[in-house]
Amino acid sequence: MFYNCADHPDQFVYKLMTATITPRPIAWVTTRSADGVVNAAPYSFFNMMGHEPPTVALGLLRDPDKGLKDTAENISATGEFVVNLVARGMAEAMNVTAINAPRGVSEVDLAGLETAPSTLIAPPRLAEAPVSFECRLLSAVMTGPKQMIAIGRVVAIHIADRFMLDAGRGHVDTPALDLIARMHGSGWYKAGGAMFQMDRPVYAPERDG
Repeated sequence: MFYNCADHPDQFVYKLMTATITPRPIAWVTTRSADGVVNAAPYSFFNMMGHEPPTVALGLLRDPDKGLKDTAENISATGEFVVNLVARGMAEAMNVTAINAPRGVSEVDLAGLETAPSTLIAPPRLAEAPVSFECRLLSAVMTGPKQMIAIGRVVAIHIADRFMLDAGRGHVDTPALDLIARMHGSGWYKAGGAMFQMDRPVYAPERDG
């Protein structure tokens, strides 16, 4: 089936993309407002974009009534945010923070989450998260009237000690993190699942003789 995106409403295109671009990692983003209120919200429009420098990107949508959502507004105002990754045991608490709470209400408090101080930036991280990335905003791009892409430089990484196989060599027990990912439709997520491994080929032209 062929779809010309210009011929369909945005929501229709959204359905096609979110039903096929799966599984999507989840960034559970903590920010702090200029007034000191800590916000937490999950985003599945997220991924690593590079490592020289270490870079992540977040796709942030606008609230139709309030304009920029708290996360986007706080990142724009302070230039700092934390990306916390979500383990299966934290899924229900994460879902609470997806609530459309009024501006100024802390989703961290609503979900009963504990925070821990970040090391290099002001917004706290989530204490129970297996992995947290402290980020500073590199660039914010308005890709349309309703959406913003925030590109952040990762300035520090926290990984719970129990998931380190060899801290000195940077070896992580990735399956043990038990991270969840966003799937298709409303409220569908993925945890675990089968893995397979393939060696990347190396081009080696044949030599004469």
